[in-house]
Amino acid sequence: MSRKVAVVGGGAAGMMAAIQAAHLGAQVALYEKNNRVGKKILATGNGKCNFSNMNMDKSAYYGSMAAFYDEMFSKFGVRDVIDFFSQCGMLIKDKNGYLYPRSEQAATVLDVLRFELDKCKVTVYTDMSVESIRIEQSDSRNSEKNRENSDENKRLGVITVSEDSGSNEVKFYDAVILACGGMAAPKTGSDGSGFKIAKALGHHVMDVVPALVQLRCSETFFKSVAGVRTDAGLTLYIDGQKEAYERGELQLTDYGISGIPVFQFSRKAAYGLLHKRKVEADINFLPDYTDGEYEELWKTRWESQPSGSLEQFLTGIANKKINQLIIKLSGCGTFDKVSDIPAKKRKKIEDLYRSLRVTVCKTNDFEHAQVSAGGILAEELTLDLESKVVPNLYFAGEIIDMDGICGGYNLQWAWTSGALAGRAAATKH
Repeated sequence: MSRKVAVVGGGAAGMMAAIQAAHLGAQVALYEKNNRVGKKILATGNGKCNFSNMNMDKSAYYGSMAAFYDEMFSKFGVRDVIDFFSQCGMLIKDKNGYLYPRSEQAATVLDVLRFELDKCKVTVYTDMSVESIRIEQSDSRNSEKNRENSDENKRLGVITVSEDSGSNEVKFYDAVILACGGMAAPKTGSDGSGFKIAKALGHHVMDVVPALVQLRCSETFFKSVAGVRTDAGLTLYIDGQKEAYERGELQLTDYGISGIPVFQFSRKAAYGLLHKRKVEADINFLPDYTDGEYEELWKTRWESQPSGSLEQFLTGIANKKINQLIIKLSGCGTFDKVSDIPAKKRKKIEDLYRSLRVTVCKTNDFEHAQVSAGGILAEELTLDLESKVVPNLYFAGEIIDMDGICGGYNLQWAWTSGALAGRAAATKH
């Protein structure tokens, strides 16, 4: 007899879990609190949906579950995802390893999943919030032997509240998969409700912080450079120790720093701030030069352009707003004559282009984060993502303590974890 499986959360992980369970013959019900499934997918990759990456490696992931990368991704990895979407009819575009739908529309990925849910006869409940999970009570008439094995056979009750009527209902299933996200982009449904359900059942949750998010800085000068985008090298320091280096397009905002290189180490910054440590970012506006080349650049420039104003002298080095900021931070004036600038201030200018140290005071909130870090600890899950605390309860996606860098890695984790949980929930005996 086929197993009855409930999936809580209609995001990427939840839909994949439901589809994989249904493929193996399970009767699947998918619960989504929004009025439609997959809202978060539509915002992925600026609406183009970078759904995976050919350059997959465990170094792209963080969290306690990342230690089991090889075991899980060998069961359902990038090639499996490509095969899945291809079989569903979606053409795929490879951009230097970054995988997108050929249409470059996130809606294509969502539509393919929706059509597959319908094809597999998954029952989808929208506008339905899951309030809690209830463990089925043992029948007092069971024999002693049956009672000894009853924990593994207990069904789980899904208690829901309809957004329309407000009425409560409980339905029992052989397995339940919690795939209701973390806390990033709460307006799409990832509001942390899954953590409350898990905690009520005895699970522990690693502190959850925003990740792939902008960083706010203490310095007041950022308003003067807001809107600038520039290639830069960024080094993250926590309590004075180098923690990460990234290079790419830095975006300067009125409150601090943004852009992919910032996103890549924002997780580390967030945990540093959570633990009350000193977090700093060092910005190199001229990352192409080696030490020797950099020294020669300035030596030649000072010698070849000894006259004129400092503003004229710095034109062409970097964005005009950055030049103006560095003039101010060096203690010089825009119209100071180059020939009058003392050696100490010249050195200050040179150093600022290569090392502008700023203090990170906080991250932007969960509403601006692409994902959240933290979640259900790996030590409380099997490699099939079944709970070691509550039999027949599974987890998938962002709710688990595992998150990746930019580049399709977080969606790949959603597909992988969803597939593993869905298959296991459908076939457990």
